[in-house]
Amino acid sequence: MIITTTDVIQGAIVESYLGVVTAEIVYGSNFLRDFFAGLRDIIGGRTGSYERLFEEGQQKALAELEKRAQRLGANAVIGIEIDTGTINVDQSGVLLLITAVGTAVKIRE
Repeated sequence: MIITTTDVIQGAIVESYLGVVTAEIVYGSNFLRDFFAGLRDIIGGRTGSYERLFEEGQQKALAELEKRAQRLGANAVIGIEIDTGTINVDQSGVLLLITAVGTAVKIRE
């Protein structure tokens, strides 16, 4: 399956638009990761554990997006956008949210 951020696929013709597909990945906070990220905030530098977490989350969101598009009969997803955010959960911390959205299409190459 072709998945792309562009709204056209070079050399392909969109036969039908099957609808918007979305995928959401939510991670709970982790005390140790948060602690070391806090230290990085103080001393500076990149926070590798969070970078890996977001990279993993983005890959999972794209895989879920592809799976949901396949259920609609799509062979491509165009116009993909990935977004990240947080959800505040009372006093207990935050959840990390990674979303992917795109348009499921049937293409002819």
